[in-house]
Amino acid sequence: MDDDDADYMQGSDDEDYAFDYSDNDDADESGNADVENMYYKAKGKKEDNPEEALKEFRAIVEQEDEKGDWGFKALKQSTKLLFLVLHRPQEALGTYTQLLTYTKSAVTRNYSEKTINGILDYVGGGKGGPIEVDILESFYQVTKTALEDAKNERLSVKTNLKLAKLWLDRKEFGRLSKLIRDLHSATAASGDGDEQAQRGTQLLEIYALEIQMYNETRNFKKLKEIYNATNNVKSAIPHPRIMGVIKECGGKMWMGERQWNRASEDFFESFRNYDEAGSPQRIQVLKYLVLANMLTGSEVNPFDSQETKPYKNDPQIKAMTDLVDAYQRREVHSAEKILKDNRSTIMDDAFIRSYIGELLRSLRTQYLIDLIKPYTRLELSFLGKQLNVPIDEVEELLIGLILEGRVEGRIDQVGMRLELDRKQSLEKKRYTALQKWTDALESVHNAVITKTSTGGRSVDPTLGDFAGARDDRWS
Repeated sequence: MDDDDADYMQGSDDEDYAFDYSDNDDADESGNADVENMYYKAKGKKEDNPEEALKEFRAIVEQEDEKGDWGFKALKQSTKLLFLVLHRPQEALGTYTQLLTYTKSAVTRNYSEKTINGILDYVGGGKGGPIEVDILESFYQVTKTALEDAKNERLSVKTNLKLAKLWLDRKEFGRLSKLIRDLHSATAASGDGDEQAQRGTQLLEIYALEIQMYNETRNFKKLKEIYNATNNVKSAIPHPRIMGVIKECGGKMWMGERQWNRASEDFFESFRNYDEAGSPQRIQVLKYLVLANMLTGSEVNPFDSQETKPYKNDPQIKAMTDLVDAYQRREVHSAEKILKDNRSTIMDDAFIRSYIGELLRSLRTQYLIDLIKPYTRLELSFLGKQLNVPIDEVEELLIGLILEGRVEGRIDQVGMRLELDRKQSLEKKRYTALQKWTDALESVHNAVITKTSTGGRSVDPTLGDFAGARDDRWS
């Protein structure tokens, strides 16, 4: 018994059957045995002679007086043969359309749903080779029509979500937008209890698709709008993979706004959900988390947490852990070498690559501040050699540091030198220290005056300690 038969037997357990015994039972059993033999004989020819197997499956369907489970199974096998083996998708669509007419009464609801999902998975997954978009859409359209006739709203929404994911993967954003509107309409009705929770869960799945679409089309205004809407969905029990998708796109959104801390928080939540779902995307999101964490300037190692620690030595993550170590030690040259040697695991990701410049700028800035501390005058060419960057980039970094007040000095653009005002800096530090000392003395003086009183009266601070008092030693 293969997987198809196992699915059928499993699906049969969900229905109750009433058996009517009659004088024709023996004849029926004999007929069923003949059909069963034909079915398994045809299955045996699938690999060696698919065309002959296809003819025999058709014969099973044609000889049935009433639609039954053997005809359903024969149509299922025919669809698989035509699509996956013979690569004739248009004919496969025909047998699939015929199969859908059996789902009303010939087989159990559970088994029909599993069959439909299975066929749509390999049709949409490209397992039968390239397929025209129109034919692909036709498979889903006939499914939608059949499910509407059967009033199977739950599976209809699931099928549309599956199609929406397919359009997203194929970047068919026009078709995806239309389908998302239909999905919103289908889930707009309110409900109570379990129904409301189900609709909330479906709504989050729709939002996850929308967020990915707006992320791909770089419509960040709409992305943020949908992201905020996800936080308002209360009655839902979403699959962790869905929350992983939402939080991943949220993290990318915050990165675009240079809000590194919020991006780091969302990437961590995304990683945690992907990890719970067992999704391989957790590794990629963990890289994003490490990147965001470094851009925050945090000294905390992201691999110190209980959730991320098991992945520290993962081959795909090792380069990122080395990058974190180099960043925390302010070793800009080591960081550059790690990026160069690990292009496939770091730089080949377009999202990471778009922020590497920002990361190196932050690292070079810290390195530059440490480098110039002992000097009063430095050639820009010397700094360029130390940083391994052009002089104009060194100048740009220094201008930024001077404007931010992190470096006190000026750039001599004629001599191409950085002149640090150490004297002014030292005097400023002395003045600051003296001011703090003066403020401390004044504070002590005022405290003493406040506490000193004579005859229960407060002392006038303008007259000093002797105001309004008489010392007997001078009388």
